[in-house]
Amino acid sequence: MNDLNPQPQTPGTRWMGILVRLLLAASVLVVGWLGYSYLSVEPEKPKRAKGKPRLLRTRVVEIQREDFQTTIRAQGILRPHNEITLNPQVSGRIAKIHPEFEDGAFFDKGDILFELETEDLLAQVKIAKAQVARANASYLQEDTRSKQARLNWNDLGYKDEPNKLVLRIPQLEEAKANVESAEAQLERANRDLERAKFKAPFDGRVRIRNVGEGQTVGPGTPLATVFAIDYAEIRLPISSRDMAYLELPEGPEDPPIEVKLLDGFNEKNSTIWNAKIIRTEGALDRNTLELFAIARVEDPFGRKTGLPPLRIGQPVTGLISGKVLKDVVVIPREGVRELKRIYLIDKEELTLSSRTIEPLWSDQTRVVVEDPTIDANSYLSTTHLLYAPEGAKVEIIPELNDDNSDGDTEVTLKNPSTNSKGD
Repeated sequence: MNDLNPQPQTPGTRWMGILVRLLLAASVLVVGWLGYSYLSVEPEKPKRAKGKPRLLRTRVVEIQREDFQTTIRAQGILRPHNEITLNPQVSGRIAKIHPEFEDGAFFDKGDILFELETEDLLAQVKIAKAQVARANASYLQEDTRSKQARLNWNDLGYKDEPNKLVLRIPQLEEAKANVESAEAQLERANRDLERAKFKAPFDGRVRIRNVGEGQTVGPGTPLATVFAIDYAEIRLPISSRDMAYLELPEGPEDPPIEVKLLDGFNEKNSTIWNAKIIRTEGALDRNTLELFAIARVEDPFGRKTGLPPLRIGQPVTGLISGKVLKDVVVIPREGVRELKRIYLIDKEELTLSSRTIEPLWSDQTRVVVEDPTIDANSYLSTTHLLYAPEGAKVEIIPELNDDNSDGDTEVTLKNPSTNSKGD
């Protein structure tokens, strides 16, 4: 039974067990910390070799100084210079309408447009002739009586001159006035008879006819609206900015300005009509502060020139030759960025530099700059660059020209003077 009872532990044995357990726990902690430290260290990345900086690629045009002919564009509507409403001068019923009096028909000065019935007018002529004959007979009688009164006065032996009453001068003058009045009535009757055939007052065209055959008309009846066709006019608005580049004529003694007219309906129509600015309206428009210049185009319907006709009311675009700008730089519109900024490229170093410009003149395709600091030994960037640091190196994208007869591809640089759509 003594063998079944455990022997009591000594104090040294107890502390030894505790020490062993502490060492085991510490060992586990140390091993875990070493493993964490090893695994948490990022491996060193291999160093990459430094590459060459990427070049900015852009298309360019050559900067050139030249004398630039300004051209002002203005749009207007063709209108007749003389448009009237025809009215008859005599009353009557329309007996006949001639082909020249149809809507849209052309007529020449003196052409008969329509005719009135003439029976009543012929009767008026006969009545006027009878009045003339009656007045002449009365005048002849009074003249004979006046002469007889003088003879009687002389036969009676009077030495002094007889007065007008004795010689019947008042009656003679009245008879003479009646003759003149009758003759005037006859002339008027003949004119009315002649006016029964209505003649065209000028070379023109019928816009719209308001009467028909068989209709009774009188003075004041609107017969038709017609306009002259020898030339037409266009009101071209000139802005205050563009007026500085034009010397507009103010009076008939001032020289006119040449204008080329383009079709405002069809941009593909290549016909050019020549016109001249002959005067201005002399007052600015209250709303737009524009000055309207009046341009004249001869033979608008092409009856003499053979050109396609211009229509009344047709919109046209006028190209007006303005002043010549001396020693300027012409920049294509695609080379100008926001805030009037351009990018220049040195031809030798091929480095980029920015410049803010102040346009002297511009249109839809070009900007003209008068800046002596722009070096002619430069290119202008025409490509939209998202990132363009100052002094960056540039690679030029060539323009390909496939027009060579031998089939080879030629690399050229654009020129701003020929690269625009032009006027």
